[in-house]
Amino acid sequence: MLKKIWTFIWKTVLYCFIFSIVVVIVYRFVPVPVTMLMVQRCVEQKMDGREMKLQKEWVPLSKISNNLQLAVVASEDQNFLWHHGFDFGAIEKAVKYNEKQEGKKHPRLRGASTISQQCAKNTFLFPSRNFIRKGLEVYFTALIELFWNKQRIMEVYLNVIEMGKGIYGAEAASQFYFHKHAKDLNPSEAALIAAILPDPLKWSASNPGPYVAARGAAIQTQMRMFGGRLDYDMKDPEENKK
Repeated sequence: MLKKIWTFIWKTVLYCFIFSIVVVIVYRFVPVPVTMLMVQRCVEQKMDGREMKLQKEWVPLSKISNNLQLAVVASEDQNFLWHHGFDFGAIEKAVKYNEKQEGKKHPRLRGASTISQQCAKNTFLFPSRNFIRKGLEVYFTALIELFWNKQRIMEVYLNVIEMGKGIYGAEAASQFYFHKHAKDLNPSEAALIAAILPDPLKWSASNPGPYVAARGAAIQTQMRMFGGRLDYDMKDPEENKK
């Protein structure tokens, strides 16, 4: 009996492992149709008695302004082009910063998730906070870094990320906030969209409050430090110091 149980367990694990790799490879070429977060938000809307809203339109990376690509790198993950899914330097800084927040009445904790990690989480997993989900996030991050290139990671990320109430992806967000296509976003508009990503259900890119406006301006400053354009062939500046 025990042998049968162990056989069932390892076969289940093996099948899940194979299935996960197949899905990741398929999504290397096929648009992601829906994510678990999108489904969860629709259920929440229905249970709250609200009209279900799910606005999304998949567009290739070539139809997403380089301004927005640069803006999310400048605001979310400045080492995106050079790390392999995890920015250990940023993790160390976040840990030290959060330790200093301990004991404060209103601590402001800092995360260190990379765009690759956020892409893996948004594409394959439920939004929850536990060790199992975090372990799966690490696993899927490693897979997409192995089977996808940086352009594909950015393309999927900017097509599935939540950017407002019922708004998912760059094209839907651009239409909703600025009434234009994602490919036509200027640096200011791109920076404002990037500025709301930490809390897109609370903040607005088209009607920014003082905090979002200041954050958008700071992101634009970082964008200029990158030269105003995201170059996927850009060399790691740390390599130039060696």
